[in-house]
Amino acid sequence: MNGLRAVVVCLVIACATVVSPAAAETPDRVAPPRWSALPVPAAAPPVTVSDLAARGPGEAWATGYEQAADGLRPMLYRWNGTAWSRDTSFPGAGEPGWLGRVQFVGTDMWILHNRAGAGELVRRSAGGWSAVPLPRTLWTYQDFTAVPGAAWVVGEDDTGLKVLHYDGSRWTTQATPDGVLYLMGITARTATDAWAWADTSTGTSVLRWDGSAWRDAKVPLPPDSNVHTLLLEPAGRITIGGSQYTDGVARTYLTTFDGHAWRTTHPPLGDASMEAMVRGPDGALWLPVRSDRAFQSKYARVEGARTTFSYGPERTDAIDVRPRALARAGAALLAFGTVEIYGSKPNLMSERLGG
Repeated sequence: MNGLRAVVVCLVIACATVVSPAAAETPDRVAPPRWSALPVPAAAPPVTVSDLAARGPGEAWATGYEQAADGLRPMLYRWNGTAWSRDTSFPGAGEPGWLGRVQFVGTDMWILHNRAGAGELVRRSAGGWSAVPLPRTLWTYQDFTAVPGAAWVVGEDDTGLKVLHYDGSRWTTQATPDGVLYLMGITARTATDAWAWADTSTGTSVLRWDGSAWRDAKVPLPPDSNVHTLLLEPAGRITIGGSQYTDGVARTYLTTFDGHAWRTTHPPLGDASMEAMVRGPDGALWLPVRSDRAFQSKYARVEGARTTFSYGPERTDAIDVRPRALARAGAALLAFGTVEIYGSKPNLMSERLGG
């Protein structure tokens, strides 16, 4: 009996050693990543952020404009994986104007540029910067998208809505279906698969370019709604975010396509704008939302039916911290926007979730 008791005691001690707190430390007990502040070289406030895009953890670009003494000046920042720096080497950097959406096309990077009123696409490749002027000047340059072999710019001039298409060598103007009044945004997966969201005579609609014509995509959007953004995702998945109005009150919605059917849900986000929504490295949807803390930004994470929130780092004397754009940068998320410190005009801020 004593021998058996000794064996049992030894087993208990051995098991306790195996499952001791130090040995039982698992990835589930590791603290989750937090948002951290990234220094950004100052611009001339007040500044406006247009867009942010990342190719990976070591390359991201942010665009916008600052307020110079004689008007707006384009603003371009680059993230190299360690720090943000300002780039003033692109064509027209010192001229009036602004920079809009930025996209990666193969090994190149393209940006929509309003250069003293005239529109152009500026491109950065291994050989340096170049510019592709638009075939006509528009009153409004609403949006832009590019993929290998094609680019689109949408806007308006004195004759109405314009959809300008570039095939790599020349520009053409594309027609839209009857009843389309205004294109609010555009995105593309390939040269023959582009999508746009439009204001029409019957409400908000989603259009699709199939390589030959723009047609109504027959997306079942919620009634009395608008579209903030449309994500074309791998495996045919499509995610649309916007606002639906009920009795004059707006609430966000998500309309998703899984390759077979459309489905609409209403995550608890109030009237938050979905414009900066991205698919994060964790597979969830992320977007900045209105913060209930004057000194911190706030982000929402939507995964299925679950919505959670996180806060950016505390910023001393900040009265408004406003992330404007999000991008996936490898295993991290990058945010770029503005922060207003008490008694100052909005200037630039950036934050990162993960390392």
